[in-house]
Amino acid sequence: QVQLVESGGGSVQAGGSLRLSCAASGYTGRSYCMGWFRQAPGKEREGVAAIYTGGGSTYYADSVKGRFTISQDNAKNSLYLQMNSLKPEDTAMYYCAADLRPCNGGSWYWVVGYNYWGQGTQVTVSS
Repeated sequence: QVQLVESGGGSVQAGGSLRLSCAASGYTGRSYCMGWFRQAPGKEREGVAAIYTGGGSTYYADSVKGRFTISQDNAKNSLYLQMNSLKPEDTAMYYCAADLRPCNGGSWYWVVGYNYWGQGTQVTVSS
């Protein structure tokens, strides 16, 4: 069983930055795919970025490429999302998720592929 706890959300103005963190516990003995997702009010949950903890391969949604960076610290069992040049359309609840398999380049953004989810952290970007 994997437990995920997000932190680091908040309110910023457009153009600002935030760094989200996700602390993982309960199942850290093997490499797997970890992702960040977001869900805005009235919209479906969407994949933002993912990383394979075993090799460091990363994947990004087109909407965040060049602005967001996903990273990991295996020693701390932690996942991060550095978000720069934030836009009002980035406003959403952000979730950390884990899939106990390697990332797949063609499906890393599928919500149904992830077994474990955190409770989410709110990011609000004002114009």
